[in-house]
Amino acid sequence: GPCGPMEDEDCPDLVPIGAEQSEGSPGRKIPVTIITGYLGAGKTTLLNYILTEQHNKRIAVILNEFGEGSALEKSLAISQGGELYEEWLELRNGCLCCSVKDNGVKAIENLMQRRGKFDYILLETTGLADPGAVASMFWVDSELGSDIYLDGIVSVVDAKHGLQHLTEEKPEGLINEASRQVALADLVIINKTDLVSEEELNKVRTSVRSINGLVKILETQRSRVDLSNVLDLHAFDSLSGVSLQKKLEHVKTTHEHLDKAIITVTFEVPGNIKEENLNLFIQNLLWEKNVKDKAGYTMDVIRLKGLVSIQGKSHQVIVQGVHELYDLEETSVAWKEDEKRTNRLVLIGRNLDKETIKEVFIATVREEQGNS
Repeated sequence: GPCGPMEDEDCPDLVPIGAEQSEGSPGRKIPVTIITGYLGAGKTTLLNYILTEQHNKRIAVILNEFGEGSALEKSLAISQGGELYEEWLELRNGCLCCSVKDNGVKAIENLMQRRGKFDYILLETTGLADPGAVASMFWVDSELGSDIYLDGIVSVVDAKHGLQHLTEEKPEGLINEASRQVALADLVIINKTDLVSEEELNKVRTSVRSINGLVKILETQRSRVDLSNVLDLHAFDSLSGVSLQKKLEHVKTTHEHLDKAIITVTFEVPGNIKEENLNLFIQNLLWEKNVKDKAGYTMDVIRLKGLVSIQGKSHQVIVQGVHELYDLEETSVAWKEDEKRTNRLVLIGRNLDKETIKEVFIATVREEQGNS
């Protein structure tokens, strides 16, 4: 499972393929999708659409009411005199909507125990929340035998105001929250495209892509999306191995539009690497934070993804990281006999310098070091 810098024990070994339960087995895990986006971007409309559309899925939508008191709660009349209870609204299409004070995994599991299983759970985070913190909570928990797993992070961006949010300069040291949401997203929905010109829309696209070179972009009006594009992303498990392989071949390193902007950096290093050396490289980057750019700033990695060739493993290994948590898992994609083994990594974050990261990677994985 994913490990972070707080744990004492070493990172667990890779899980063998086939250890997960198959679809339809009694222990089938329920996917959780985190929906994030600025106020007014269209999250509420998206959730309303999902809750009322006929799609033959049982979906539970969980609203986090930190702060503003979501418009969705008002429109679904859950709140009572300003106080929110853990209330449920059963909708005609079999979906449920509720609001919870505690967005912990336990709360969600309790809800499921009381209400039976859903096919999907959508968790809305508030305007400025860091979806990475919520994501890592689910990610860690799924390893502890939880019956839910993190399927993906979806960020809704408003075509009209999105660019302004994404490029807003923050005081020294603070991160731009809108761009962090895009950096962490597996899917970005650019909404309200009917309100802007093609030229404006293109600027938003370019801005999103410069932050996150891996993300899938959907463009919508009034948040109407085909649910099959939003659910079952498998963004955090080894099932994404095959699609990730295709993606990694097309990802390009992006350039900062602004000083200190979040960008995507990607590089490839051929050959086999040792698992302990890879762990060392990632821990230096994510935990020790001792990898600096040419100007001496610490590289701040928000999201890490890649496919690597670990010595002694016949399958490609997927690398996943969110903030300080990371995970290595064998995929179902086997290296072919005549295939050149290689390692491709994509990093999304601030102060990233491709040359330096690549040099550090090569120095760390090539070095013959004992376990000190």
